[in-house]
Amino acid sequence: MSSEDNLLPLIIEPDQLVDHLDEPSLLIIDVPLKAESYGEGHVPGAVFLDHRLLMHGEDPTGEAVPNEVPTVEALSRLFSSLGLTRDTHVVAYDDEGGGWAGRLLWTLELIGHTRYSYLNGGIHAWREAGRPVSTEAFAPQPSDYEAEILHPEVAIDRLELQERLGEKGFAVWDARSRAEYDGEKGNNTRLGHIPGAVNMEWTEAMDREHGLRIRDYAELVTELEALGLTPDMEVVTHCQSHHRSGFTWLVGKALGFEKIRGYAGSWKEWGNRDDTPIET
Repeated sequence: MSSEDNLLPLIIEPDQLVDHLDEPSLLIIDVPLKAESYGEGHVPGAVFLDHRLLMHGEDPTGEAVPNEVPTVEALSRLFSSLGLTRDTHVVAYDDEGGGWAGRLLWTLELIGHTRYSYLNGGIHAWREAGRPVSTEAFAPQPSDYEAEILHPEVAIDRLELQERLGEKGFAVWDARSRAEYDGEKGNNTRLGHIPGAVNMEWTEAMDREHGLRIRDYAELVTELEALGLTPDMEVVTHCQSHHRSGFTWLVGKALGFEKIRGYAGSWKEWGNRDDTPIET
């Protein structure tokens, strides 16, 4: 499906969204870091999504990393409970500048649901724009959504990533803090970063003076190019759990990085193994 088929562009402003709030095909999803944020005030008509449901969770067998993608059965249950249909256009936002909203949109891209947008800046920008908020919980009309992994290329696993390190035209964007990247902090068996990865912390792509919206595109492209990341490259982004890098994946997509991928295992997987190469 081309972007021309979409109701709204990938990145939308509060003033654009307010004109579409009554659109029947719109599903607005609030996926906050802090659950209480939804009750304190959300975009009218938005449904609440517990961000933990975007991750696999603890696996008794120990075979799956907790922050991996849920099973297609779990995704089918989740999106059916939210009322998603093939014709629905999703608008996602959160209370922290795009981490969990980005993870949600990355998941939708993974299952081939490409009708989606990000409310630029989330609830911060919405409030800053003086738009109305609701404190009433909105119950979605359940659907029967069958999820399939239709765009597997949006994700990358540890084995492929490890095999392709150093390949020309292939790069890694580490969205963690500089201290994590340098191996000075972290809650993992091993600290540091993936060899050759470049570091731009996710919050550096946010405009703190403008409701946590994505910063000026031209400036960001210039800064990323200075790090060695260009839109023509295949870029993998990660953090500790592919939460912060949910946002950097979204930023890359907005900037025209057509081959940007997310590493869901992230440092929680890479840094807790003894067979992965690490630099500090």
